[in-house]
Amino acid sequence: MSSVSTPATSSHAPSPANAGRPAAAPGRALAQPKKAIALMVLAVGLFAVMDAIVKWMGETYSTTQIMFFRSLFAFIPLSFLIFRGGLAAALRVNDAKTHALRCLAGMIAMFSFFYAFANMPLADAVAIAFAAPIFVTALSVPLLGERVGPRRWAAVLLGFAGVLIMVQPGPGLLQSVAIIPLIGTVFYALAAIFVRKLAHTDSPTSIVFYFTLVCTIVAAVLLPFSWITPTWADFFWLVAIGVIGGLAQIAMTQSFRHADVALIMPFEYTTMFWAAGLGYFFWGEIPGLNIWVGVAIVTAAGLYILYREANLGLPRGTARKLQPRR
Repeated sequence: MSSVSTPATSSHAPSPANAGRPAAAPGRALAQPKKAIALMVLAVGLFAVMDAIVKWMGETYSTTQIMFFRSLFAFIPLSFLIFRGGLAAALRVNDAKTHALRCLAGMIAMFSFFYAFANMPLADAVAIAFAAPIFVTALSVPLLGERVGPRRWAAVLLGFAGVLIMVQPGPGLLQSVAIIPLIGTVFYALAAIFVRKLAHTDSPTSIVFYFTLVCTIVAAVLLPFSWITPTWADFFWLVAIGVIGGLAQIAMTQSFRHADVALIMPFEYTTMFWAAGLGYFFWGEIPGLNIWVGVAIVTAAGLYILYREANLGLPRGTARKLQPRR
């Protein structure tokens, strides 16, 4: 879920359930499961590499500056999706208010995650972000008027227990950096809900285009307050953040064209292993037992929610992939 493309998000309509991706031919959803899984694993790996570069660059450059490069240079690969879907569709806005809310929530989420990556162990921040589907389910009741049954509420409560195990709340929680990715996860969930609403009125290319554009503009306005002129080597890595993030988003989007969401979304949770491996290799970070226990609980709860939604025919699982993951 890094910086925000979201894992569900990057969760994840015809009907509202299919609005986020090109319509597949009948029977196509499960036609190429191996290809879909390979694309999802590729996307997760690319996002993890991007997160590691964000953490590395965050030691020198401000979060705002990194967000600017992430958004601006993401247009290079994303232009493929934008022009494939049609420039007119990308520019057309039918629900400006929800677009604005989605952009605001997404920017806060991206800032929170990028700041967390730079200031805490990479795997810890990623693990906390796994709680996004839990918050999406809980927030869908007041914001979308959805009905959540007792089984999914039980999964939500179990997921919250996993979050508490990871962040270890106490008197100093508000002073702890762990609160930052938790805030980011809540806003990421809000962004996912706004994306789902937009799926009924606006094209997926429009959702991606305006979020990336607004992030670029807002970061550019704030850039003079924290700008540090990068070396040529650092400039390359800052550009790489945007390009890799855009490529990861494309890979994740394409994966949903070849298989059902219930089949491929579990592979998004492999992010934890990428993050733990990169964190250990480059920074000697080893996630504590509380992180592994908490992420196991949150993952189990998230997968159960996905399973229940798939059985009930709910569309939220597919809506998550419409937004940039981070």
